[in-house]
Amino acid sequence: MTLLRSDASLAAMVATNRKHRTRRRLIKLALILVLILAGFTLTLMAGRTFTPLGDVIRVLIGEQVAGADFTVGQLRLPRAVLAIAAGMSFGLGGAAFQTLLRNPLASPDIIGITSGASAAAVFAIVVLSLSGPVVSLLAVGAGLAIALLVHGLSSKNGVAGPRLILVGIGVSAMLESMIAYILSRAPAFTLQEAMRWLTGSLNGAKLDQALPLIVALIALGSLLLAKARDLDVMRAGDETATALGVHVSSTKLMVIVCAVGLIATATAVTGPIAFVAFLAGPIASGVFGRRSSILLPAAVVGALLVLTADFVGQFLLPSRYPVGVVTGALGAPYLITLIIRSNRRGAAT
Repeated sequence: MTLLRSDASLAAMVATNRKHRTRRRLIKLALILVLILAGFTLTLMAGRTFTPLGDVIRVLIGEQVAGADFTVGQLRLPRAVLAIAAGMSFGLGGAAFQTLLRNPLASPDIIGITSGASAAAVFAIVVLSLSGPVVSLLAVGAGLAIALLVHGLSSKNGVAGPRLILVGIGVSAMLESMIAYILSRAPAFTLQEAMRWLTGSLNGAKLDQALPLIVALIALGSLLLAKARDLDVMRAGDETATALGVHVSSTKLMVIVCAVGLIATATAVTGPIAFVAFLAGPIASGVFGRRSSILLPAAVVGALLVLTADFVGQFLLPSRYPVGVVTGALGAPYLITLIIRSNRRGAAT
């Protein structure tokens, strides 16, 4: 009888702790969403001319406001929407890769996916003299092709995370060399467009550009979030996951296809906004912990990162910089720190 009471007390304590963790997680998620809303509102209000919040709201609900119709509706709103959609896509796709391969270095920035999309776009712009949606489609296709290539080259008795990362770094280095060669031969009138695309920028954003990314985010993001529980189980190892009823092979395939699709589509629309996919997952893990899935937290962290970096690049620095320059400046020191820590752990074992 005493044993039954102790078991019941233990079960009640576990359930209470789980409720507390869930409540804290929801509060943190709500706080980040509030910060995103604040950043979104600030982006709509700030610019060469300041637009009062009341006028912003009137434009959003469809009223005609002299001056604000163009600055808010045509310039600032598409930029803010695209920042959120791209940030969520990069954050969600990057966190999915890092969780699947159980390695914080397994980011699309590192393993060549964004480099593949970038190389295809530069080739299309400089060599083929293409522009617009055709460049985006080629970038998406190249990102998917590079992901399949890296996966195939690293497949030997299954895909090992470290092997895939090393192969991806090598492929990425070759692609970056190809990009540099194409740019060195580019005529001046296409060089500027290619460089703007490579930097990662929200300049000239339009709502019709954001629409395909939003559709991809809803479709592919929903599939990734549906696999969040299986991904968490797979962190214990493929054999353990299989024993617990997870279809490991099909889950890996779906996660890779969806994550690559999100990253490649976002890269095709905004260019490679550096290190957002790399940073969003670790930041989300630090804020929310690793006891449950970080996919949704990484998506909202990614949106907040891009919104904040774009605002900093536009208004808080001596000159105006594209968003990719600011995120690159944030991500590079973290990458170096992470590599140093990994080397120290490897030397200690």
